Amino acid sequence: MRQLIRSIVVAVGLSVGLSAWGAPLVKPGIEVLRESGFQALKGKRVGLITNPTGVDNALKSTIDILHEAPEVELVALFISTMGLAMEQCARLGKEFVVLDRPNPLGGEKVEGPVTKPECVSFVSQYPIPYLYGLTPGELARLLVGEGMIRGAQNLKLTVVPMEGWYRSMHFSDTLMPWVLPSPHIPSAETAMYYPASGIAGELDYLQIGVGYTMPFRTFAASWIDGKRLADALNALDIPGMAFRPVHYRPYYGFSKGVDVGGVEAFVTDSDKANLTLTQFYVMQEIARLWPSHKASAGANPKRFAMFDKVVGNAGVRPAFFRRHRVEDILPIWNKDADAFRATKRKYQIYE
Repeated sequence: MRQLIRSIVVAVGLSVGLSAWGAPLVKPGIEVLRESGFQALKGKRVGLITNPTGVDNALKSTIDILHEAPEVELVALFISTMGLAMEQCARLGKEFVVLDRPNPLGGEKVEGPVTKPECVSFVSQYPIPYLYGLTPGELARLLVGEGMIRGAQNLKLTVVPMEGWYRSMHFSDTLMPWVLPSPHIPSAETAMYYPASGIAGELDYLQIGVGYTMPFRTFAASWIDGKRLADALNALDIPGMAFRPVHYRPYYGFSKGVDVGGVEAFVTDSDKANLTLTQFYVMQEIARLWPSHKASAGANPKRFAMFDKVVGNAGVRPAFFRRHRVEDILPIWNKDADAFRATKRKYQIYE
């Protein structure tokens, strides 16, 4: 295989339904590559890293586009992670090409601590925050430029940029088609809620809507009074967030078949909202209203290690569990943000 493939191309990304208002405003990297006559790949034998979200704005898959291109010889497909594939390309002397796509949360949000060495895992492989505000192409540039991958100095990296995308764009602004990257992220709107509840979901003590029609949008349990929790959360006046009471019965997964009550979260202003901290405010108010069900008492201890890995810092959980107060984790949660913003600016392609 190492003799057969001269270039590895990555063309994955999250892409908002076909617009009734006109053509998409953003051209993803695969379309820019096609319009160039596949210049970056011409005459090369290519291995492609992709998944079902790798499509152009007409929903044609990157696989088909490259397979039909007479200038390109597509010889292998991988479903894998970009960073690990970059390391292999560096080791084997292969070119790595990224066909860029938007970050579904835009290019500005930076939230959460930078992953520490003791928390490195498949779900948090590199020293970057939980939300890092970079496109796939920009992230690749950062991994190489900051030496975060082995052999970075030997890797030939090419990024085929998008056209028409800018950092403050939300996915709905692009008018691009959305292809779900997971059964539980059926829309671009859902992608906004995933970072607001997914960390809490790792503790296995709250129903977060996965298994019902509102994935990642709820915080519920059989013992929660939804109105009391909604009133408490709305009284905090959390920037960019609002909550309403809900009652439902999950179809599958956690709390399957059990009547639960709780709140549905609404992002009212995504620019003002700190998405990742939202779940900690919810857990804070639950601990105050129902002390016997606070996270440190109700969570599954077998999930603590995964929780720490997802967060990227083993200090957040014990700091929060001491009093179940958001203020106790803010020094950890926010301390890396400004430094990372300064670092990532060096690798940004778009304004």
